[in-house]
Amino acid sequence: MFQLPLVFFLCSFFMFIQFVSSTTPLIYGGCSQVRYTPGTPYDLNVNSLFASLVNSASVSNFNKFTISQSNNVVYGLFQCEGDLSNSDCKDCRANSVTQLKTICPQATGGVIQVQGCFVKYDNTSFFGVEDVTVASKRCGPTIGYNSDALNRRDAALASLTATSGQYFRVGGSGSVQGVAQCVQDLSVSECQDCLTEASGRLRSECETSTWGDMFLGKCYVRYIDRDHHSRTDPGDEDVDKTLALTIGVITGVILLIIFISSLSKSFSKKGGK
Repeated sequence: MFQLPLVFFLCSFFMFIQFVSSTTPLIYGGCSQVRYTPGTPYDLNVNSLFASLVNSASVSNFNKFTISQSNNVVYGLFQCEGDLSNSDCKDCRANSVTQLKTICPQATGGVIQVQGCFVKYDNTSFFGVEDVTVASKRCGPTIGYNSDALNRRDAALASLTATSGQYFRVGGSGSVQGVAQCVQDLSVSECQDCLTEASGRLRSECETSTWGDMFLGKCYVRYIDRDHHSRTDPGDEDVDKTLALTIGVITGVILLIIFISSLSKSFSKKGGK
């Protein structure tokens, strides 16, 4: 009588663990509060868009799509970090779409930034629209006032925001390394404005932190001082969170199995009397 539910929970658990372990670390995500009805033309358009995002020719780290059927339009794009290989970019956007479907079911619009790539869709066109709202901000531990470290940090940020005409930029100064990128639907000048805004906010918000991330709506700037922090990458924190989540789920499922087994034994004893 309790064997079927037990098998169900076990299968669900292993499917969840597989999902957690296979997904790319999440930095931020958001969904429209407006929902669409499954089976409608807009639903078909969204599914078609997701398929296009995943199956897009893997020769570029950026692409955008407009899907229009039955007077319903959905707009979407993906962007991978400039140093990802074509195959890693394809894997990253496939994982991003999977996570986006999970966190934004039947939402008319959604956005997700994971370690390595960015995906966004909406029923209103956002192509070429500047967006400097803060989507995610993270600052590492402070090292206190250290003029040499702060000068290296400022020099690294300056190298990332120097006018170069590039959408993906890597720079540094001494022990401080940084990376910056804009979504490529922006013009070169709009990209420059976005990175300048992100860098300024990062400098003021994270002040004396050993590392910092500033993600705006259409660009990001990140830095890390390796002389004062051992974290190999600003995204490793997400891996730790994923591991903690997995361990928590394992513990919860074990307790659930014990509880169900106890109920099963209890009912078996009552049935034998």
